[in-house]
Amino acid sequence: MSIQTPIPAQTAGGLVSGYQETLALIERLHRLLLDVIKDEFERVGIIEINPVQGLLLFNIADNEVTAGELKSRGYYQGSNVSYNLKKLVDLGFMHHQRCEIDRRSVRVRLTAKGRAVRDQIADLFMRHAEGLDAKGIIGRDGLEDVTTFLRRMERYWTDQIRYIY
Repeated sequence: MSIQTPIPAQTAGGLVSGYQETLALIERLHRLLLDVIKDEFERVGIIEINPVQGLLLFNIADNEVTAGELKSRGYYQGSNVSYNLKKLVDLGFMHHQRCEIDRRSVRVRLTAKGRAVRDQIADLFMRHAEGLDAKGIIGRDGLEDVTTFLRRMERYWTDQIRYIY
């Protein structure tokens, strides 16, 4: 029988405070991302949609999807995605069509207007990636490390949710 040594309080506290700081940073970064997209929209005169709707267009890209698929991929929450998809269809950024197999389901895809917004956001992200690299803030290897860490965290959280039920 092995006896586990308890984690010293200062180490556990440092780990917990580091974890909490990481969580707060992730949350702030998401809000900043929305602000960056909002500023880009203002700069180029996109006034019909908000940054969340812009990200929705960006993430759908060339795919044809249902609201359920977007939720199951973890991109968006329940009524939020349905509301935003409806607005984007009403404003002409997306086409919608009832699914042939399941008539209750609606499939959506970008219109030319939606693809133009998606391309605008893609250009913004490309400029930012190049700027981060050019200024020596973070390069390809650093981004790969960050992405690996965030994927591990995502997998951990997903496992926590699955095991609760």
